[in-house]
Amino acid sequence: MNPDVPLQLLGGLTARVFLRDYWQKKPLLIRQALPDFENPISADELAGLALEEEVESRLVLEHGESPWELRSGPFAEDAFTHLPERDWTLLVQAVDQFVPEVADLLQHFRFLPSWRIDDVMISFATPGGGVGPHFDNYDVFLLQGQGSRRWRIGQMCDADSPLLEHADLRILQHFEQTDEWVLEPGDMLYLPPRLAHYGTAEDDCMTYSVGFRAPSAAEVLTHFTDFLGQFLPDEERYSDADAAPSSDPHQIQRDSLDRLKALLAEHMGDERLLMTWFGQFMTEPRYPERIAGTELDQDQLLASLHDGAVLIRNPSARLAWSEVGADLVLFASGQSRLLSASLRDLLKLICAADALHADNLGPWLANDEGLNLLLELIKQGSLECADE
Repeated sequence: MNPDVPLQLLGGLTARVFLRDYWQKKPLLIRQALPDFENPISADELAGLALEEEVESRLVLEHGESPWELRSGPFAEDAFTHLPERDWTLLVQAVDQFVPEVADLLQHFRFLPSWRIDDVMISFATPGGGVGPHFDNYDVFLLQGQGSRRWRIGQMCDADSPLLEHADLRILQHFEQTDEWVLEPGDMLYLPPRLAHYGTAEDDCMTYSVGFRAPSAAEVLTHFTDFLGQFLPDEERYSDADAAPSSDPHQIQRDSLDRLKALLAEHMGDERLLMTWFGQFMTEPRYPERIAGTELDQDQLLASLHDGAVLIRNPSARLAWSEVGADLVLFASGQSRLLSASLRDLLKLICAADALHADNLGPWLANDEGLNLLLELIKQGSLECADE
């Protein structure tokens, strides 16, 4: 995608200008980001998803059995028949993994790295419905799909921002409003991390929230050191050879800290291992149980493709690739594979194409390394073989 082409989704801004002036800095209201927007899922269909065991869903009732009552799915079929007429919200997570038409919305966000996108959450709210004033630690695009929602934005927040005493919801005690807009279908609001916001339904409405993965420093340190520890022998330890005599045996000298820092820097700075961990971490699926592989051999795969079958990405799979030294690495659903540089175009095709078939795979079907890669991804479950 050309970063200097104006985008309707960004209100006529180019990707370069948006990333420079707004991304992770300040909000942006875009009227008719998607003109003539057609809602790809109805409220009844969304409620139907909330009945499924494998789908994450929540109900928030502002005036329930307790203030801001939270109920967690999966819900029974009659769960929605006893709700009040207003002031409640149904939230369903990762709808893009269950409804292909919702997943198609992500095509509009290709000016951002696909591995940064987390999911598309959809909320349905009755008049007055919302989840209270709050903030998120990640970027979010709020696309209005049906009805009208009033959005108020406020102050920048952090870990010290006071919250209401609530066991499950992070609702701000204080909300300092700075702006207010009513969004209609096709309108969109971008919010950077930690900006307080408060959405309230004007009527029965649906909002699509495109959220982004942003691991915390604590997650990075915890998960990377656990990953790194797999490759370090127990014999490699803190060492103080050539240490000078100490005047006080109870004092930890500065040179001891310097040795410790050198030990950490030696391994924490290993870019090859850091890239491998980061790619695996950022492509971990939200629902790993939905990724199940199939055993095929080369002859079976080739015969299927020549008969018109296609390979499609499992909706729950995540794919990315990178360079590691002179080689390439493919990250697929939390796993990585080191590959030769000659497969660059195939990796780009696997990550970007909506479907792989005999026509676009072409000469790769005669390439043993490329063919074996496809078979491994099918076996792992990141790619699925389907009839055309």
